Amino acid sequence: MAGSKLSRRERIKQGIRKRLAGSTERPRLSVYRSNKGIYAQVVDDTTGKTLVSASSLSKEFSAGGNKVEQSKAVGKLVAEKAVAAGISQVVFDRNGYLYHGRVKSLADGAREGGLNF
Repeated sequence: MAGSKLSRRERIKQGIRKRLAGSTERPRLSVYRSNKGIYAQVVDDTTGKTLVSASSLSKEFSAGGNKVEQSKAVGKLVAEKAVAAGISQVVFDRNGYLYHGRVKSLADGAREGGLNF
């Protein structure tokens, strides 16, 4: 029986989250991708708190271009905020999405911004 794309992504996501979790010294960089925008947040799973977040739809974001270019800019923005908050090491959580296109672009932007993963 074939499930929907969403249920497939949820299954993949559960497998990923079984293997990795964000700690206080190395939080998790989680990515969410919608049709309109892309969102990234740095999460400490031990306390359950979001430390830093950025999205392509937020007020402080002002990059143009296509979605892949915007994703790279969001990656840089979340990296700048994280470095300002004293975070340099993260664990990358692709959230069930393929590491390709916008997700890869966001990861590249975060690395350029100073995050290590």
